[in-house]
Amino acid sequence: MSYTIPAQTRIGHVHLKVADIERSLQFYRDLLGFEVQQYYGTGAVFVSAGGYHHHIGLNTWHSKNAKPAPVNGVGLYHTAILYPEKKDLAIIAQRLIDNKYLITGAADHGVSLAIYLNDPDENGVELYWDKPREAWPIDEKGSLMMDTNELDWDDLLNEINS
Repeated sequence: MSYTIPAQTRIGHVHLKVADIERSLQFYRDLLGFEVQQYYGTGAVFVSAGGYHHHIGLNTWHSKNAKPAPVNGVGLYHTAILYPEKKDLAIIAQRLIDNKYLITGAADHGVSLAIYLNDPDENGVELYWDKPREAWPIDEKGSLMMDTNELDWDDLLNEINS
């Protein structure tokens, strides 16, 4: 039987195994700006944007002091964090630059602008902003045509002063 998931369905949160809760909080809370909603004992913490119960769970239940997962293995490729406005992406981009945080990639995908980095446990993180849907590139048959082009950093960072 065929089934199509409802269009309003969203991914509510991601829960990551980390080696050190405080080190992860320095990234997700102190650098990216997520707010701690709840500590769950000493082995987990839930963080969010805007008071939601949690967008990201961080735990050490099976990973305390563990090494990062191997790059050439199965697992999560990256967590994508969607910013509501282009200016919001520009602000976090400038924050990463000011803090000399290693950015591993950046792209204009036609549908979005994206910045890539790793958290302290080498979990991939994408910070992105979706372009307005009517600006998404489509072909003559109406199919989406995502791509990977160079991000225009000047254009993005100019959003901060606009």
